[in-house]
Amino acid sequence: MRAVLDTNVIIDLLHFADPEALLLRAAIDDGSLLCFSDRQCLSELERVAAYPQFALDGLAQRALLEDYRGFVRLCEPAGVEDGEAYRLPRCRDADDQKFLILALRCRADLLITRDRELLRLAGRRRPAPSCAIVGAAAAAAWLSTSSDQPSASGASTDAGELAAGPRGLRR
Repeated sequence: MRAVLDTNVIIDLLHFADPEALLLRAAIDDGSLLCFSDRQCLSELERVAAYPQFALDGLAQRALLEDYRGFVRLCEPAGVEDGEAYRLPRCRDADDQKFLILALRCRADLLITRDRELLRLAGRRRPAPSCAIVGAAAAAAWLSTSSDQPSASGASTDAGELAAGPRGLRR
């Protein structure tokens, strides 16, 4: 299973050791969940890890980033990428659009997020997301009980169900 983790989920997993996010770690460690990132998302993680509310000194910030780099695979654009050229839903927060673009570029099955605006896009059909957009608990539950691909049911992620959009690249 291919996935993109947004910054909130990474912080939940690697800093707060959130139980829902930690459920993903077993799948990451056994190779059944492959996580992807790019320079833009890594840069955001580095910036967010330095926020004072996390109380991470420089050493702890570097450790968090190294832990993440230890299991994430980079999926950079082949050249100059025009994010506007992709047929994807638009996030209200332009900073979150990069996660949708990365998910499409790396052909992710899941975009795992805690961001309400991204989760709202899960049910969009025109344009539809390129993958399922779910919270950590829904992703972990699905990974532990299913060997099929996510369905295109459009079920609400607020109810803890897996919401999906059609897969594949669109330009």
